[in-house]
Amino acid sequence: MKLSTQTVQFNSDLLKKYNQPVPRYTSYPPATELKENFGDLDFRAGIAIGNYKKTPISLYCHIPFCESSCYFCGCNTIITPKKELAEPYLQYLTKNIRQVAELISSERRVEQLHWGGGTPNYLNLSQVEYLWNIINTNFRLSDAAEISIEINPRDVDKNYIFALKDLGFNRISFGIQDFNPQVQAAINRVQPESMLFNVMEWIRSAGFASVNVDLIYGLPFQNLATFKDTIKKTIKLDADRIAVFNFAYVPWIKPVQKKIPLEALPQPSEKLDILQMTIEELTSNGYLFIGMDHFAKPNDELSIAQDKGQLHRNFQGYTTKPESDLFGFGMTSISMLYDVYIQNNKKLKDFYQALDSGYIPIEKGVSLNRDDILRRAVIMELMCQFQLSIHDVEEKYHIAFDTDFEEYFARELSELKLIEADGLIKMLPNGIEVTPAGRLLVRNIASIFDIHTRKRKKSAFSKAI
Repeated sequence: MKLSTQTVQFNSDLLKKYNQPVPRYTSYPPATELKENFGDLDFRAGIAIGNYKKTPISLYCHIPFCESSCYFCGCNTIITPKKELAEPYLQYLTKNIRQVAELISSERRVEQLHWGGGTPNYLNLSQVEYLWNIINTNFRLSDAAEISIEINPRDVDKNYIFALKDLGFNRISFGIQDFNPQVQAAINRVQPESMLFNVMEWIRSAGFASVNVDLIYGLPFQNLATFKDTIKKTIKLDADRIAVFNFAYVPWIKPVQKKIPLEALPQPSEKLDILQMTIEELTSNGYLFIGMDHFAKPNDELSIAQDKGQLHRNFQGYTTKPESDLFGFGMTSISMLYDVYIQNNKKLKDFYQALDSGYIPIEKGVSLNRDDILRRAVIMELMCQFQLSIHDVEEKYHIAFDTDFEEYFARELSELKLIEADGLIKMLPNGIEVTPAGRLLVRNIASIFDIHTRKRKKSAFSKAI
């Protein structure tokens, strides 16, 4: 079933009706299903399956350090100006890489490598080169590998940018959040407009294949007019990909958010206006809506992959690479194999202690059964392609069925009729198609096939919009 060309359609009434907490589906089952006291035998077995199938590899390295806190941040970070803490962390990160690499067949190629954080450019260039060499010594990178890094534009210069490109990085991402100085001050992320444009100029001069920038709506002191100015400046910046995230105010989970003035947050109605304007401005200026909060130029690999029905999704978000085993290194990082997910220790001392004892630093994990794998396929097709072919699912996953799709998912198909009546989907003779009005609510549509979230408190997730 070929993807139909369609645009995203903004319907405020539907958005208000369906604006409920649901998972972001960077995985299924969601990361909330990972359990503590999870051993490493299942992880090792999952690696063995990938070795047998010669499954491609995706790698993630977590650099948790930041010199100062951004009050909006929901990432796992360590805030410290003491740069000397990076050196022991790199040594333990090396141990983690080597212990897992020893279990992986050397025939398997790395198709995707990403450094995130925290702030990866917290590392100096000699440390960056050291970690780069460790990865290349223990893994074989494909010639066409997507190699990306997140940077903080406040802590980088032209020499650093060019050094990253010379080393082998071909994609780069940095956070803007908002151009407005008042907003920046309120979230403790002051970065002048001239700085951001200088960084982009250095990146373009260095010859990176793709640049991604992040924005956040719903921050203190934002309103429709100020954020429209931010969007216009972002368009002028001419990034290849733009992510526009909804700010989730969860101070009970991230205490640093208590420093944000609650009374300055925009009201829900204003946030909807901001979202509508953002979609209209970006799509009328050459960007395509990829899904959820991501936009890309028509010639970007994300857009091309979606047009061909080949877009994928993992803990790193949307990706163009084929289905692969994701291995995460560093504290809190997540590995996502075909039938097992694990998360490394969240506390630095626990991460170090496990590695000192010779153990894989697993804090929690989950093993997937056949039903999980089947539902994951359905959910990811809807999230990535905005459509689902029942025939393709039956043909590929027939071993998971005692019957056909319609009987296996009878309850789900019944529930889909309700959202079809609201115009979010269209039921086809042999499939499901998300309508332009349903694209912004694809998480809600996907959640119908999620049996785990049915049993969990919805407060564990952010709202759809």
